[in-house]
Amino acid sequence: MLPWKRVLRPLAALFLTAAVAVVPAATASADSAPSSGWNDYSCKPSAAHPRPVVLVHGTLGNSVDNWLGLAPYLTSRGYCVYSLDYGQLSGVPFFHGLGPIDKSAEQLSAFVDKVLAATGAAEADLVGHSQGGMMPRYYLRFLGGAGKVNALVGIAPDNHGATLSGFTKLLPYFPGAEDLIKATTPGLADQLPGSAFLTKLNAGGDTVPGVHYTVIATKYDEVVTPWRSQYLSGSDVRNVLLQDLCPVDLSEHVAIGLLDRIAFHEVANALDPVHASATTCASVFS
Repeated sequence: MLPWKRVLRPLAALFLTAAVAVVPAATASADSAPSSGWNDYSCKPSAAHPRPVVLVHGTLGNSVDNWLGLAPYLTSRGYCVYSLDYGQLSGVPFFHGLGPIDKSAEQLSAFVDKVLAATGAAEADLVGHSQGGMMPRYYLRFLGGAGKVNALVGIAPDNHGATLSGFTKLLPYFPGAEDLIKATTPGLADQLPGSAFLTKLNAGGDTVPGVHYTVIATKYDEVVTPWRSQYLSGSDVRNVLLQDLCPVDLSEHVAIGLLDRIAFHEVANALDPVHASATTCASVFS
């Protein structure tokens, strides 16, 4: 084994250990998330909010921990809200989104069908954080999702790859590193800029007709860098920089999805643009 591999594996273990320390351990699956309308399959969409909302977690996230802030925010506003786990690796609990992303998109497809069948709705809205804001685009483009989805809202999505503040550019200097990542965590490899997955996803344009797209980014993102790479191009796209809404908002990649109520307010605007209200720093109190 090359010496750097002996270093890389303990570092990976250290990273996961740190993640455990900062992210509450999941105590429920997608089908038993906290009650209050979240993953309540008896919930019926109202006339005011006729589409169920499916929340798609990010890399190393799960259906509960990623949404302890946003799911209650939306259910309290009358939405039927659901979240799924995807991209699981055998022997790795709680930390998901690590499997091949095309297979994760198949899991999303099956979950959306389940939600639509339960609610009786014709379409759903999708809200995703990080990989969860990018992966659904594969479902929309290649798996027939465009006919079942009204809107996709991406919170800090890595639509064109994640460079980890340039760290991934060092991989070519470590022979075999990319092969190791592909073999052990293919979902990470798929997110490297220039990967075969991203090349296929973005070939021919970022969007598909009939879906409304919103991207909410923060300039303090340290994972999806440069942050402008999160933006999409297309005729039905709204790209939003969090600091244009509230200049003093310091949320980075994780915080914008976990607890930023200014970002949450903009999500609500994207889900119900007819009744949208201006998002400002005061939206933290809304």
